Amino acid sequence: MLFLKSTSGKVKQYPEEEQDEKNKKINETYCCKSLTVWRKSLLFSCKGFTVIGSDGRLLYRVDNYTGHPNQIILMDGSGNPIFTICKHKKLGLIDNWLIYEGEVGEDCSMKKTSKKPIYRARKNLNIIQTNLNVLAYVYGGMSDKRYAYMIEGSYANRSCRILDDSRTVVAEIKTKEAVNGGVSYGLEVFLLIVRPGFDSRFAMAILLLLDQMFS
Repeated sequence: MLFLKSTSGKVKQYPEEEQDEKNKKINETYCCKSLTVWRKSLLFSCKGFTVIGSDGRLLYRVDNYTGHPNQIILMDGSGNPIFTICKHKKLGLIDNWLIYEGEVGEDCSMKKTSKKPIYRARKNLNIIQTNLNVLAYVYGGMSDKRYAYMIEGSYANRSCRILDDSRTVVAEIKTKEAVNGGVSYGLEVFLLIVRPGFDSRFAMAILLLLDQMFS
């Protein structure tokens, strides 16, 4: 808490709202991770993603869209698997996407694996939901009824917010503007902004989920 000393010698306290706003601006300016996402694989024969950090280092990559449309692997810059994301085929209206830690060797799209998913996601269907701004929900397990994360906005316009169960924004997807002239890079190159305390690897996994659902 910041204080100012008045002319009378008394200590004057800043209003709590003013201090919260100052802290918010400090966090957003100095603590957020800004990742540049390129919707293209570095490998010639693959579709995928390339993610660059603010220091220019290759952080994450996806190279395996072509061979496994329902199973993609998020890797670090060295090619080590971080998460495997599978579209789980099931009867009914709602498809589920499952997130596994590491690499799953088997065909996990039909749950032919001994591994248990660490997260489950589903696309929001307007016919059963009143909030049209919600794109998807992410759950902490197969049986969880309460969502762990909710995604709002428009992935088609690269304008999304990822919120936790207390509706705190933990990450955002934004268009990337050119430094000179303010021209947008379009839909193939955009930004993933990750707030302090949230895992950028998982934020990228959610971005891949949205791309699977809405592309």
